[in-house]
Amino acid sequence: MTKDSKESSTLDKANQEKEEDCFMQNEISHKEERIRKITSLYYSRKDIQEAIFKFSKNREISPRYFDGFGKRPDSFQYPGDIFSLVKKGATSFHCSEELWEDPLEITTEMTPEKYNELRIGWDLLIDIDCPWIEGSKYAAIALVNVLKKHNISSISVKFSGSKGFHILVPFEVFPKEIAGEETKNLFPELPRKLVAYLRFQAGKELEKIIPEEFLKSVLKNTSVKRGIKCNNCGEIAREYEFIEFFCPNCRIGEQKKVDPLSDKNLKCPHCKRQYIIKNSFPLYVCEKCNINSIKNKDSFSRSEKADLFEVMGLDLVLVSPRHLFRMPYSLHEKTALASTIVDIEKLENFDLTDADPMKIQVKDFMPKVNVGEGKEFVTSALDWCSMNIPVEENKITGKYADFKPLLLKNIEEKDFPPCVKKILNGLGDGKKRGLFVLINLFRSIGMNKEDMESKIYSWNQKNTPPLKKGYVDSQLQWMYKRKPIMPPNCKEFYSNLGVCLPDYSCSSIKNPVNYVVKKNFSKNNSSSKKK
Repeated sequence: MTKDSKESSTLDKANQEKEEDCFMQNEISHKEERIRKITSLYYSRKDIQEAIFKFSKNREISPRYFDGFGKRPDSFQYPGDIFSLVKKGATSFHCSEELWEDPLEITTEMTPEKYNELRIGWDLLIDIDCPWIEGSKYAAIALVNVLKKHNISSISVKFSGSKGFHILVPFEVFPKEIAGEETKNLFPELPRKLVAYLRFQAGKELEKIIPEEFLKSVLKNTSVKRGIKCNNCGEIAREYEFIEFFCPNCRIGEQKKVDPLSDKNLKCPHCKRQYIIKNSFPLYVCEKCNINSIKNKDSFSRSEKADLFEVMGLDLVLVSPRHLFRMPYSLHEKTALASTIVDIEKLENFDLTDADPMKIQVKDFMPKVNVGEGKEFVTSALDWCSMNIPVEENKITGKYADFKPLLLKNIEEKDFPPCVKKILNGLGDGKKRGLFVLINLFRSIGMNKEDMESKIYSWNQKNTPPLKKGYVDSQLQWMYKRKPIMPPNCKEFYSNLGVCLPDYSCSSIKNPVNYVVKKNFSKNNSSSKKK
């Protein structure tokens, strides 16, 4: 190829990319223009405002301004607030499945215990997502059938506005307490287990109701016809790529589990040059049994039977803290359709034209509640989970899995530096900083978990006032999942805490861990000499 032809080819490619960019911008502009043409007219309806406002009670809400969300947390004081936000550019409204005493008190810095204090309940919200609206419809029917078989009648369904459906079961359906713990505090763990159980049962139900012709058409248009199954539970495993990345410049690399469709152009954290892929092979993971094909090669085999949820690309969106979903009768930015309520009896015949915002009739998304009718469902789900989903332990994983703390013998409190002894006597101010020091010191010197927790809880009782047990627990759990780090170095940190009382040994050390190592070594060395 000549120089001129190369330049011409490059220019053509640049012009093509420019045209594609312009097309995408025009497409996005068209969608935004389309929805903004109807927002004022649609949201000015009093019945729409009342329906959205009524459902927002005790929920965190957030408006969306076409391509970005508004502030969080937020709430409505009056039905007219909805139209006021629309005048400012809001195109849709989203809310939490969690119910709060006062949503405006939520902060990102809150501990799990503080969330529990503020949370008064949660609705079970099943968010169905599928590439085909028909697939979502059959999945919704299957899930509703499973709930009904467990004697739950308090169910409502709404169209998401695009290709999915939302199924809601009110909080009052579930027992107030489970195993002595308030159900409101079992979020998101309990709803995740309920959804996992529903997913399993609905898979069998889906086989009964899905039309053969629809399934054939799906199989023609997807490569996920069969899968690798877990021999332990029979579920289709999730497929990843296990890739060994390498930087030839820094001579370092890393291994990562990546989604087959994700971007694999990773960069070296040191020189910022792009990694090369040194090796790659398929990795299969059973998320239910928490095993993978690297460590458990014989636990996986090719399945002769297709998992319908996998084949249809069905996904039940994972329940998570402060998860937001589209509110009933809120518009969808991509389709300009309304998230309308669907009669369960008419679900099979639902058509996208039923979500035309100019034609919908308003109904209540919250169903009539039969209090406590979900007890049998919860019991069945928990029994199934106990046999099929292993209990997760607080393990250090990933790059910290092989960390080896110091292993010192016969550690006594007299081996600690004066600043730590002072902390252990109890604090008034600075208790949280003191807890940070103690946890990292105890973990760095290899103190076992039981002794460390016993010592920390005893110390906390000497504080005036003690830290809340929930805060101490959350800090311990957070630390267990991370590499032990050294406590802060000496001098300024401990001086500001008011506990720096150096003795003769402090002059030669830089960190409390060094002090303990020195004292412990000296003590054990002198003991061995005496023998």
